[in-house]
Amino acid sequence: MKICHYNEHEAGAVQDERVYPIGATLVGAGHLRQGYTMQEVIEALANQPEAMQCVRQALKGRSVPLADVKLLAPIENPPSLWAAAANYKAHQAEMKAASGGPGREEFTPEDLMAEFFLKPTSSIIGPNDTVILPKISKLVDFECELCAVIGKRARKVTEDQALDYVFGYLMCWDISQRDPWGRGMHNTRNIRKGFDTFSGLGPWIVTKDEIGEPQNLTIKVLQNGKEVMTAHTSDMICGLREHIRFLTSCLTLRPGDLITTGTPAGVSKLQDGDHLEGTIEKIGSMELNVKAEV
Repeated sequence: MKICHYNEHEAGAVQDERVYPIGATLVGAGHLRQGYTMQEVIEALANQPEAMQCVRQALKGRSVPLADVKLLAPIENPPSLWAAAANYKAHQAEMKAASGGPGREEFTPEDLMAEFFLKPTSSIIGPNDTVILPKISKLVDFECELCAVIGKRARKVTEDQALDYVFGYLMCWDISQRDPWGRGMHNTRNIRKGFDTFSGLGPWIVTKDEIGEPQNLTIKVLQNGKEVMTAHTSDMICGLREHIRFLTSCLTLRPGDLITTGTPAGVSKLQDGDHLEGTIEKIGSMELNVKAEV
């Protein structure tokens, strides 16, 4: 099932190019409060089988064309947005060549996952929104990544259990400033990747029952109509199961938390007027516009 967030902060389900409103149904059945957030929608659907049954019933009711709604980021204020760093070998090499920084060839999986960083929720935008290139930067590029949504509170989870705690999946655009603070400096990721508009989420959340194996998905990106990235999630150095095991060995993951799993190679510089279109197999496509800061 595809769970979306649209128009005036309404929850919906997408099926056959139509959007079915589900928020009012869930409120009426007592699963949500008036003025609910998408975090609360995720928690209800992940933990209350009766809530998911309400959604299935709503799919038999009224709907509107998908083309007639404004899709928003599927969750605009997640408790946290954890981002994996340098999680594809080809991207590691790409960044080493671009920045002249140290390699990570000697890193163990634990060392690599200890480089997880947090992106601020103020940086989140949704489908068809606009990335703003800050004046201070001469080099900003995109990263397109598979992102998991946690559905259940998780602490000290094994890799075998890890996917039991996932509610679903979406796309994350991790927009990244490389200049002036990306070369020869440490601990700058939160700023370089945290500017307003630097976290694109969408187009919706696909529930985990529709994606049997997160390590078996193709990622493609078009920049101004030209294919610039094509990759497969099986090429990750550390997979999502490892990410969940590692993070929950250190901290508690909560419903609505996001884990974005790192970008493949193929990142490229963004320019004023660019148009991005990313597609992840079984999830869908999401577009972004790019403008220079005025």
